[in-house]
Amino acid sequence: MLAVNYSTLRRDLKTYLDKVNENSETIIITRKDNKNSILMSLDEYNAIMEEQRRLRNIEYLKDLDESIQQIENGKIVVKTLEELQELAASFEK
Repeated sequence: MLAVNYSTLRRDLKTYLDKVNENSETIIITRKDNKNSILMSLDEYNAIMEEQRRLRNIEYLKDLDESIQQIENGKIVVKTLEELQELAASFEK
């Protein structure tokens, strides 16, 4: 991972873009106001987003499995439609 200030990046943009795309380098772009940014290849970004999606699916499947186990063990609460509507209305306030 490299860190480079905004002015240097702007001056040598092609060089840094080549490093990002050809060497899978990630670059921290520093600024005086400390609102730094990251420059990475589209492939790297897409890989991160895909991994995030997979992790969300894993968490969802764990929650679903836990819910199924609760149903199988009789740990359920039965509500009428009216009770559910009242509950929903309480969240709207």
